[in-house]
Amino acid sequence: MKNISLISLALLSFQVGLGQSQDSTQVYKKRVLETTEVDFLSSYYTQDGDNAAVSGGIGTEELTDVTATFIVSIPLNDDDVLTIDAGISAYTSASSSNVSPFDGGNTIADPFVSSSGASQGDVWGNITGSYTHSSDDRNDIWSAKLSVSAEYDYFSIGVGGSYTKLFNEKNTEISVNGNVFIDSWNAIYPIELRPFSQGGSGLSSNLFSQNTITGNINYNPNFETFDSEGRNTYALGFGFSQILSKRLQGSLALDLVMQDGLLSTPFQRVYFSDVADSFIENFQLADDVERLPDSRFKIAVGGRLNYYINETFVLRTFYRYYTDDWGIKSHTASVEVPIKISDKFTLYPSYRFYNQTAADYFNIYEGHLSTDAFYTSDFDLSKYSANQYSFGASYTDIFTKLHIWKLGLKSIDLKYTFYDRDNTLSASIISAGFKFVMD
Repeated sequence: MKNISLISLALLSFQVGLGQSQDSTQVYKKRVLETTEVDFLSSYYTQDGDNAAVSGGIGTEELTDVTATFIVSIPLNDDDVLTIDAGISAYTSASSSNVSPFDGGNTIADPFVSSSGASQGDVWGNITGSYTHSSDDRNDIWSAKLSVSAEYDYFSIGVGGSYTKLFNEKNTEISVNGNVFIDSWNAIYPIELRPFSQGGSGLSSNLFSQNTITGNINYNPNFETFDSEGRNTYALGFGFSQILSKRLQGSLALDLVMQDGLLSTPFQRVYFSDVADSFIENFQLADDVERLPDSRFKIAVGGRLNYYINETFVLRTFYRYYTDDWGIKSHTASVEVPIKISDKFTLYPSYRFYNQTAADYFNIYEGHLSTDAFYTSDFDLSKYSANQYSFGASYTDIFTKLHIWKLGLKSIDLKYTFYDRDNTLSASIISAGFKFVMD
């Protein structure tokens, strides 16, 4: 189903340095990664709201998602590291269950009620392999990666790479990265539209012969399936980081993304204001599905400024401006204040604000006309503001005194986040991370 996944996580860790023998006659390189590291990340996410895109901008957005990710970083030699990142995400969604709202047994079909059909849940899986090489002086870092991900109606292959250069005694860093994703849909459409995609009288199908249409009983949508079910994404990013003083560090980033292909979500309904409403039970039958342009260009530019206040407090700030050729412009600002309460424990409260304009093609339920070229009632593309509050705690033991089998526990991270939009959507996420090192 739709790749909601609010949640995609990766971690690369580097240690750099030079060592000399006791007689100073020979210089030795310190390994980029001393030993194999294993990260286990997990999260539990839940959300609710009243603007489900599956039912044309109305209905429940209730969803729960559980993720688990393993990241294994293996030093191949002094300079090279292989990282394997494998994750799985399983969700149940009242919204997506209404792709086919009439298979709920004794439950009356309703956009605010979950159906018990097969479309109520899905499982997403991903595996990514990354190879990183560092130069002898640790001033040049190259990486390459390959990823594969899949869920019931979606498959993606990605390739990418990056180059990082450190200079000015490692006080300055510049980087460039690129990624390409080749995706394909197995398009799933709202159940009431499927009979009409093959021509003829769709009302002769079992759905309509076994149920009674109310309202406009002459339901006859002008529906066509998408010609192509592929989507390509090309991303290019540039980064610059500078240590400005003993206490202050800043960075800038520019990201460019170009997409082409099927950018509409095939199972998201749209209702037209100039077409009479038809219902089965309490569920309104779709006039069409979301139709969006087959290309999109995105630009994001942002910066970070981190200030070391003292041994207890650090101030981390972030700002990003985003724009695309669909008409969305957004601002993101965040602040985090890690509080080191001991050598091993750190607390990190944070706040994030987000604001965006609506896409040119967005309108509310029954806000579109059937003569429009493009249309969507997905509130992710609407005008809204959002506030996000987080509180985390971190435990670190560089001596890894606690062991599980041959793995020494190096750190534990726990975090709770509450997210709230001004269009009724709210969400909570609990996440945890455990880092182990191989003895």
